[in-house]
Amino acid sequence: MPVSSPEGAVSQREIEIIELVAQGLTNQEIAQSLTISKRTVDNHVSNIFTKTGAKNRVALLNWAMDNGKICRDGFNCCALDQT
Repeated sequence: MPVSSPEGAVSQREIEIIELVAQGLTNQEIAQSLTISKRTVDNHVSNIFTKTGAKNRVALLNWAMDNGKICRDGFNCCALDQT
């Protein structure tokens, strides 16, 4: 199971990217939504994979839910309320 270490803590911007990935957006769509380049999004996603140990988007979303970084349909929202 992927784990984030303190030195590899996921930034607030990376959480924002994860939330958009959870909505099913492509990197190009995320770039348009945040008014940044697709290359910047690609870099963020790559950094997020490195920090979390996730190998793909599904594993990333599992990590994010397991670690209280995102909430899906009311599941795991109590962890978010504490931050």
